[in-house]
Amino acid sequence: MSSGASTTETSKQHPLDASFSHLSISYHESLPNVTHVKLNRPRKRNAINALMWREIGEAFRQIGTTGDGTRCILLSGSGKGFCGGIDITDEQFFSGISADNGNDDESSIDMARKALAFKPQISQMQAAFTALEECPVPIVAAIHGACIGAGIDMVCCADVRICSSNTVFSIREARLGLAADVGTLQRFPKLVGFGSRVRELCFTGEDFSAEDALKIGFVSRISKSESHLFEEANHIISKIIANSPVAVTVTKSSLNYSRDHTVREGLDHVALTNSAALMSDDLVKSFMMTSGAGGAAVFAPLQPHSRL
Repeated sequence: MSSGASTTETSKQHPLDASFSHLSISYHESLPNVTHVKLNRPRKRNAINALMWREIGEAFRQIGTTGDGTRCILLSGSGKGFCGGIDITDEQFFSGISADNGNDDESSIDMARKALAFKPQISQMQAAFTALEECPVPIVAAIHGACIGAGIDMVCCADVRICSSNTVFSIREARLGLAADVGTLQRFPKLVGFGSRVRELCFTGEDFSAEDALKIGFVSRISKSESHLFEEANHIISKIIANSPVAVTVTKSSLNYSRDHTVREGLDHVALTNSAALMSDDLVKSFMMTSGAGGAAVFAPLQPHSRL
């Protein structure tokens, strides 16, 4: 079992939990069909080391695709903050920059070969966060305390972001001597726009507040306290899981596809997808629910994804 995780009468351990050291994965205490993923390095402010980075990708590639019943994911951080960014004390992150691959004379390796050797590590780190975006079920990120650097990279891939009033954000990379390279520069402007304020935050690496994040549309709500943060998240999630899981997963797929394509391409994509999705029994159940004729609808679970 992951450190910090517990099994109680109201919180059931997810089957994946035992596979991870720095993530706590459990079924939601009160909401059915919801999995709670918690970053679990509280003593390090949930700073992401190499192992945790791999675990994030592995977890979000599996949750919602294995027949675990998940229809929505709550993402949060344990301890005093959501995520303190990359764990710069983990030398594994930087070993590839000067890797000699067993060559005793490192100076003989030219920069082109070093760059080609290091690029796959960056791609692997990018893919871990992209796994959140590609996860078929919606992810609601409940953010508190610090959300710095890689933390922003990660929550840019969530579908809904809310935060507590004490949250401090920072696209910190420029202050550390590098350009953000695992998603913020690509996703953040598409979420909030490419305006002057966005470039200012990226160039300066300065902190910005929960109010700033709400103003530019990076978060949709601010809770007055950390305890109310989860009440807000649960309220949003309860509305999501009341809907057809087929409709919700197709909606997420269409939103993501349309973001990166023309309107015409997006329309063709959703037409093709819905031509199959509309054959679901969920359509009749949803009509009956919204008309008040059938009460709350009971939808069949999504099936496990086929894999080789």
